[in-house]
Amino acid sequence: MDTTTKPKHIGRNISRIRELRGMKQEALAIAIGVSQQTISNIEGSEEIEDSMLEKLSSALKVSPEGIKQFSEETVFNIINNTFTDNSSNNNNYLCSINPLDKILELYERLLKAEKEKIDYLEKLLNK
Repeated sequence: MDTTTKPKHIGRNISRIRELRGMKQEALAIAIGVSQQTISNIEGSEEIEDSMLEKLSSALKVSPEGIKQFSEETVFNIINNTFTDNSSNNNNYLCSINPLDKILELYERLLKAEKEKIDYLEKLLNK
């Protein structure tokens, strides 16, 4: 029985990273100056030349090593470990200020400014 691990399919990794970024093959092709068909062929390839991998990694904003080692399982683990807590101590996506307090603060500052204007105008009228 052969216990060697099968090398990762680099093309498939590129495809998944591109999809996770919300990018179409055509957009990636334009970004690196090739045709959409070339991107399709790359995504079907197990191995990719280093120069092409550099261009793709730059366009996808991922390191070449990140593309080689990409794992969907890792992505989902990171998401699960980061966004499972919806309590107030998790500031990843919750508002940390009370908008009503900010509105009230702004209203009080405007009211104070108006009172200062009225006082100034009354002083001018009294002179």
